[in-house]
Amino acid sequence: MVSTRPVLILLGPPGAGKGTQARMLEEDFGLVQLSTGDLLRAAVASGSPAGLAAKAVMEAGGLVSDEIVLAILADRMGQRDTAGGIILDGFPRTAAQAAALDVLLGKLGQKVTAAVSLEVDDAAMVDRVAGRFTCADCGEGYHDSFKQPAVAGTCDKCGGTAFKRRNDDNAETVRARLEAYHAQTAPLIAHYDRLGVLHRIDAMDSIAAIRGALSVIVNQVAA
Repeated sequence: MVSTRPVLILLGPPGAGKGTQARMLEEDFGLVQLSTGDLLRAAVASGSPAGLAAKAVMEAGGLVSDEIVLAILADRMGQRDTAGGIILDGFPRTAAQAAALDVLLGKLGQKVTAAVSLEVDDAAMVDRVAGRFTCADCGEGYHDSFKQPAVAGTCDKCGGTAFKRRNDDNAETVRARLEAYHAQTAPLIAHYDRLGVLHRIDAMDSIAAIRGALSVIVNQVAA
């Protein structure tokens, strides 16, 4: 029997707004955002078998295998707070990972219910990414042009006053990351289109408009 728990995947290049929209989906629908980086750090800190395996690989300077990432993801999906649905952010990134995820979900009696492609203009994305920054305390995202805090210097969400920028948020690095995205991750769009679960959203639109479009999709797949 296939579970009705929504499993959403957000696809899009760096700066497309995946993290921002995932947090909004959490607020609007009670879904849980599962970010690969956060999952790895939490698993390592917990000392779980998969976390210990990941720690050994990272300390040796290697890349954590898909098998370990999937084991960590399976552990996290077994926790009670994910019962209302999940959003996958940062995984899968390749066709092989997508196939492995399909197998994992099948074993859990689940499937991907929607894969949303946040589609962007590459040239505009370079400018967008170069202007973003986050709250150092809660991670809420902001931008020099598109989303300043309501009160200058104070986070809207937690009231923190410390902000940070990623060192790799510069034009040269962003262009390289966009090239890597198109080469490795964009083919996933075709994969999920074949499965009949692909949705496309213009990610150059306003944050509010994207939020509304995602809400329509979630309401459809969760019905």
